[in-house]
Amino acid sequence: MVGSKNLFFGLLILMLFFACNQKKVELSPNMPNEEKKSAAQLKTELTEKGFQIFDYVDEKTKDTVLMQEYYIAFLKSGPNRDQPKAVADSLQMLHMAHLGKMYELGYADISGPFGDDGDIRGITIYNTPSMEIADSLAKADPMVKAGRLKIEIHPWWAAKGFGLR
Repeated sequence: MVGSKNLFFGLLILMLFFACNQKKVELSPNMPNEEKKSAAQLKTELTEKGFQIFDYVDEKTKDTVLMQEYYIAFLKSGPNRDQPKAVADSLQMLHMAHLGKMYELGYADISGPFGDDGDIRGITIYNTPSMEIADSLAKADPMVKAGRLKIEIHPWWAAKGFGLR
C-alpha cells in the first residue's frame, strides 16, 4: 500500500510540476517572435477550432485579456469501490496514465486529487471546444469505466494563458 501511494503521489507531483511550468500563451509584445500572437490572431485561432471566448480590456493595465471556456471535471466516488487491492492499484496506474495522456495531447491542463476523503476525489480541467468532448474524454478514464469514479462536468471561464499563483 505504501509503495502504491508513493508512486501515486510521485506521478501526481510530476504532472502538477509540468502543468504549472508549461509555456503559456501571452499577448505581450515582449515574447520571442515564434511565440508572439496578437489577441486577434489568438481569437481567430480559438474560434476556428470551436472554442467559446470573449475578451475585455483590463482597466488598470490596458492589456487585452482573452477569456476561454474550459470544463472542470469533478471526479467523484463511484458506485464500485470494492475491488481487490491489486485491481484498485492497477486501475490507479491506468488512471494516472490516462490523465498524463490527456495532458500530453493538450486536452487537460491540470489534474489533481483533493486533500480530504470526501465524495469529490479530484478535478481535471479540460481544454476542449465543447463539454461533450470533455465529458467523453473524462469517461474514457479507466477508473470511471470501472465505476470507482464518476464524472460531473461544469463549464468554467478563465483568462487564457494565466498561470496558477
